[in-house]
Amino acid sequence: GRVTSLALLLLIAIALVTGLVHSAALTDRIGPFTTMQVHIGSALAALVLVVVHARARPVPVRTTDLDRRAFLGTAALGVAGLASWAAWEGVLALVESPGAGRRFTGSHERGSFDPSAMPVTSWLDDAVPRIDAGGWSLDVAGGLLTYEELRALPHDDVTAILDCTSGWYSEQRWRGVRLDRVLQTEARSVAIRSVTGYGRRFPARDLNRIWLVTEVGGAPLSAGHGFPARLVAPGRRGFWWVKWVAAIEPSDVPAWLQLPFPAT
Repeated sequence: GRVTSLALLLLIAIALVTGLVHSAALTDRIGPFTTMQVHIGSALAALVLVVVHARARPVPVRTTDLDRRAFLGTAALGVAGLASWAAWEGVLALVESPGAGRRFTGSHERGSFDPSAMPVTSWLDDAVPRIDAGGWSLDVAGGLLTYEELRALPHDDVTAILDCTSGWYSEQRWRGVRLDRVLQTEARSVAIRSVTGYGRRFPARDLNRIWLVTEVGGAPLSAGHGFPARLVAPGRRGFWWVKWVAAIEPSDVPAWLQLPFPAT
């Protein structure tokens, strides 16, 4: 009804405004939440209301919805959107806003080559665990690898950008073991699991492009950044970079058979 429509308009307005605020780097937080959390939360809530509204007031597709006039109207709306985006980007560049230098993903630079200034984030409900290296071991296809044994494996220096879905990116020098040196497998995929239960599945053919790192910036990882070991997966968004790795498990389940974003 009317209340639902007004709520939907309000949520859309909040999503648009917070998106502009984030892109211009005007503020990182709105009350207890980050600007990006408010932006994503309002957009998801708006999507829920759209579904509710569509179910309550279904509108059948008509022939006129697919005619030339409708197509031209949709195309004009798309062009107007692109023009608005270009104008906004031009304004940011003109006023030399920090937002003008953000990455193509929309993320802002935070703490590059300074691990102490790199934000500490976890996926949804994951808390930062405190792990004793002496009591930690890595399960690799059923066999255990201690922290000392992991550190004794051949390590590479890798400069890679961690681009987080919370709206920031950070370029760091990492040091770790390439995964194909930790596990050789003919399986279709490899599941990486954290001590928190969080995990992602990777194609086995990608193991030579992913590292299990123990250091960043020339020092051991901090607890917040994944001590004793975390993934570095160049070219993938931050939620693929599993922290506090506990297990590496080959699997015949294809890598694509998982949620595009983790549920927890």
